[in-house]
Order: sequence, then C-alpha cells, then structure tokens
Amino acid sequence: LCAAVPLKDMKLLDVKLGQLPTWLAMRDYTPGGILGAIRRGYDRYYNKYINVRKGGLGGISMVLAGYVVISYIWSYSHL
Repeated sequence: LCAAVPLKDMKLLDVKLGQLPTWLAMRDYTPGGILGAIRRGYDRYYNKYINVRKGGLGGISMVLAGYVVISYIWSYSHL
C-alpha cells in the first residue's frame, strides 16, 4: 500500500481539481519561495535537456524558440 502524500508536498499534476484552491493557498509566495520555485524549475530543465550524455539540439532550440516568441511579443505589443 502506498502512503498518502500530504497535499502541500504534491506536484501540480497530481492535484485534483477540487483540491487546487487549497493547494494554491499552501504555496510559498515570499520572494525566497518564488526564487526557490524558479531555481527548481531551471534545475529540472537543465538536467533534463542540457546536462545529458547524448545531447541534442532539443534543449537549446527550446530556449531559442522562447526567446524568439518573447522578442516578437515585445516588438508587437500593440497587437
């Protein structure tokens, strides 16, 4: 049998729709908590797409595509 994971420690994809407001209320919205979440996201991305044995162009092309989309949005903000 699997032990139940507390709602605070669940990942977003594991949270049911009815539990979403409670889960969001338990998040850490202090500057340190936000920076920690950004850091964890960057570390996951880096370890999944950049820091691999047989690397490809996948990770770097996603960063480049993101940059292109953001620069397009900044250039055409009147749309």
